[in-house]
Amino acid sequence: MTREQLRELGIPGDDHDSADSAHTFPDGGSFRIEVPTVNSVEAADRLLTESKRRGLTINRITETFGMFRHTADEIRQYVELGREYGAQILMSVGPRAVYDIGGGVQTPEGARIGYRLRGQEQLVRAVEDVRRGIALGVRGFVVYDEGLLWVLGRLRTAGHLPADVHLKTSAHCGHGNAATARLLETLGANSFNPVRDLTLPMIGAIRSAISIPIDIHVDNPRLSGGFVRTYDAPEFVRVAAPVYLKTGNSALEGHGTKPTMAQVDQILTQVDIVSEFLHTYYAQARQSPAGAF
Repeated sequence: MTREQLRELGIPGDDHDSADSAHTFPDGGSFRIEVPTVNSVEAADRLLTESKRRGLTINRITETFGMFRHTADEIRQYVELGREYGAQILMSVGPRAVYDIGGGVQTPEGARIGYRLRGQEQLVRAVEDVRRGIALGVRGFVVYDEGLLWVLGRLRTAGHLPADVHLKTSAHCGHGNAATARLLETLGANSFNPVRDLTLPMIGAIRSAISIPIDIHVDNPRLSGGFVRTYDAPEFVRVAAPVYLKTGNSALEGHGTKPTMAQVDQILTQVDIVSEFLHTYYAQARQSPAGAF
């Protein structure tokens, strides 16, 4: 009975691993490559410069250290690098639980809070962080709190924020099912990043419930499980297009760190490998070109 009622709501079961997605990005691409945890301008510069030299296309880079941890000049440099190389730049909202004075998030039980905001003043500061980024040229933001997502979505609809602002929900929100994905889409999310350990049928179910792109981790730092799903990358595209394939983080120990230049080179190697596997095992899948946002 419950399964039938969920289907009536447009929420399927986890049985979509054999169904090919018929959806694409507006440019006709099935997938884009995203490199997360690019937390310094120097890392962004090397990543984009070297990827171009190697003939690789990186469609999106994501900063996760927090915008308020960067100077205005650094943020402007991120934006300029994005323009130069045709890569979408997503900056993360800076105020979050782990930066707040509240001690709860530091406890084993409180860790379940994730990066969510504590109190209304933190919400105000998070919106101000986004406004600061917009003033410096940023148009894409990583959001960790569902309430903040709702606020930003409403502000955008009301014209208080630019219409082209892109809101990405982070895997750190801890979401991993089709009903929650649809909820976040209704709140204003432009792309949805589920938790990292979903099976292909689970991802297929999410795709059938939402229309926005899904951001999927191909590999992860050790502190997020350390699993590397390179062989799954073509299947991610097949069942869930349009997707952002998030790759390169297996070069890192954890999140919120600034990669060394040696780690950036390891990230590039992983991007190269994922690109090879897409070409080998799903050659008909088309990557969006640089500059397609």
